[in-house]
Amino acid sequence: MKEKLDLLLNRSQSSYFNYPVAAILECKDGTYFYGVNVETASPAAGICAERNAIYSAISNGYLKKDFKRIHLKARSDKEIYPCFICRQALVELCDLDMEIVIYYEDKQKKVTVRDLTPYSFSNTDLEK
Repeated sequence: MKEKLDLLLNRSQSSYFNYPVAAILECKDGTYFYGVNVETASPAAGICAERNAIYSAISNGYLKKDFKRIHLKARSDKEIYPCFICRQALVELCDLDMEIVIYYEDKQKKVTVRDLTPYSFSNTDLEK
């Protein structure tokens, strides 16, 4: 998986922050959806790699119950974690026990959505 992520990093459009990120969403049926961060001069118009991959899966008819894990890698020697906008998307669009695999150096670290969002707010909080 690390090799696929390394190739994806070359597709990142990150000329403003110069921080390429790649994500691969793995579904339970063996299908993969790919995402990279895409930046624009107006940061809000861009998208992170994680949401890019998740939204692509949803656009293709996949649902929360279909997602197995997401793999992440940046062009950095440090561990990376999803930003807070991506964490919100992960909380609402993925199971809280879904695994997130973070690749850095020659290592990998596994966490769950729940690990990253212990005090999350989601659509269930909006119910009366």
